Amino acid sequence: MAQNIYDDPTFFEGYSQLNRSVHGLAGAPEWPSIQAILPDLTDKKILDLGCGFGWFSRWARANGAGEVLGLDLSEKMIDRAKQETNDDEVEYQIADLDRVDLPEAVFDLVYSSLAFHYVEDFDDLVRRIYRTLRPQGHLVCTIEHPIFMAPVSPGWSEGKEGVRIWPLNQYSVEGKRTTNWLADGVVKYHRTLGTTLNSLIHNGFRIEHLNEWSPSAEQLEEMPALEEEMDRPMMMIIKAQR
Repeated sequence: MAQNIYDDPTFFEGYSQLNRSVHGLAGAPEWPSIQAILPDLTDKKILDLGCGFGWFSRWARANGAGEVLGLDLSEKMIDRAKQETNDDEVEYQIADLDRVDLPEAVFDLVYSSLAFHYVEDFDDLVRRIYRTLRPQGHLVCTIEHPIFMAPVSPGWSEGKEGVRIWPLNQYSVEGKRTTNWLADGVVKYHRTLGTTLNSLIHNGFRIEHLNEWSPSAEQLEEMPALEEEMDRPMMMIIKAQR
């Protein structure tokens, strides 16, 4: 069973104060890049894996989706999502992505934002996602970038002449990474870029888009704090078709 860190009171309190938690999709700087690659949602059935507060689930319905099912391991997240959703066509359930049994050929789009790096057996999850999609269905997801994930002691340091440096070690050593982010002992799973893409390919997906995300010039002008995201990729955005 996956670690349920989001129900940890300290973690949940810190997460709730993040810009993306307060402002939803508008507070996620990668959202414009995601929105640009989403397929047509009209009357589509959508599965939102790691749905959190339900921001995307609600947005999808507001933009034409027929039905949305949001799954999350965190009871606190699901409770908040239910409180903030008033739509009979959006359903939320508590589920562990490491083991949830997904129905066959039901969904037109599987969406996930920054959840897959908490999954230990990514290949198995990809197999289940492929099975639950209808023919020509899509997977659109964001995952922490392996360059961001790999270091055993992540964090910026200062090099010569004040140059900002992100440590990169143990890149080829895949597996568990335990970090202190919002709370101590947060468990994630590092995989190389090759392993991630090959899991999709070997399970039948056709990769349509890969974005090793960085902010646009306009975003940098509006939010100078995003400048550090130009020095290493924090996440990648993937679109793949069944």
